[in-house]
Amino acid sequence: MFGLTRQRKPTIGIDISSTAIKLIELSQLPNGSAATYRVEHYSIEPMPPAAVIEKKIADVDLAAKALSRAISQSGTKAKHGAVAVAGSAVITKVIAMAATLKDADIESQIQLEADQYIPYPLEEVNLDFQVVGPTKGNPSMVDVLLVASRQENVDDRVSVLEGADVMATVVDVEAYAMENACDVIIASDPEAGSAATLAVADVGSATTTLYVLREGQIVYTREQNFGGQQLLDEVQRRYSLARDVAMQKIVDGDVAEGYATDVLAPFKEALSQQIGRALQFFYSGTSYNRVDHILLAGRPASLPGIDQLVSERLNIPAEVANPFRHMSLAPGIKAQELMRAAPGMMIAVGLALRGFD
Repeated sequence: MFGLTRQRKPTIGIDISSTAIKLIELSQLPNGSAATYRVEHYSIEPMPPAAVIEKKIADVDLAAKALSRAISQSGTKAKHGAVAVAGSAVITKVIAMAATLKDADIESQIQLEADQYIPYPLEEVNLDFQVVGPTKGNPSMVDVLLVASRQENVDDRVSVLEGADVMATVVDVEAYAMENACDVIIASDPEAGSAATLAVADVGSATTTLYVLREGQIVYTREQNFGGQQLLDEVQRRYSLARDVAMQKIVDGDVAEGYATDVLAPFKEALSQQIGRALQFFYSGTSYNRVDHILLAGRPASLPGIDQLVSERLNIPAEVANPFRHMSLAPGIKAQELMRAAPGMMIAVGLALRGFD
């Protein structure tokens, strides 16, 4: 996306969020192998609180240092990276154009007409496009996806990578990275693969994003102001713990007596309600009236029993997203730790897969 060259070189997927940098390098295995991809390196490095605020990079140097630590911890030698811009910072528009146009002609026409779709001066915006396919009901036209974001959103992420001595070869959009990661799950998971309409609830620190995929393509996204920070804040307040200590205790599941019933259970109930509310917005704003399956992504999705609770409350089969379920692991990768981190690695995996385009 955004005009950056795509190169077939070892590419690390780098997910930059307000709480952590998640990094992964994959390799593609030969045809006939039991697995399609192998995890070569990965790491998760906490992000300093002031580095990323509301999905915007506030301090490039702090973020670059965190990325450098993540690279060092992972052991990767790759120098090419793929990174994503948050969906809230992106404008997308599908435009119908003549099927006979070549890419250069499409680009010229978009440049001429972009001011109709973009509410910013064009000199302040990065633009890219991709031909999606034939326009439904009109074989002489094709649908072209136009993607735009303010230059600062792209440039800041590129600068973070450059500050860690990594070349940004792909700048994508989080929604499309999530779609890529879901492709891996759909291909290997009978339940998710059989779902014509698949919902993905990606639970972040401050927001939960609902993605709905129809036959493998995202048709709807919505952000809710609810995330894992609510659980962290309550644990800190109730048990008088420092932020880092509280976060580690939540991960370990060893907070304090009464935590499971007094704090964790209400949070999980609230999360299931938020997912249900997001689905209701989806139903009321589209022609759809159901989803067939729910994937739970993001670090809070690894909380014990959350998939069962969501399934019971919403009466929809739900499971925790795991893009690594049918991947092989390089020597030195600790399988148990990786699987625990799996639901939070979806966007990083989707970005790493761009290296095989």
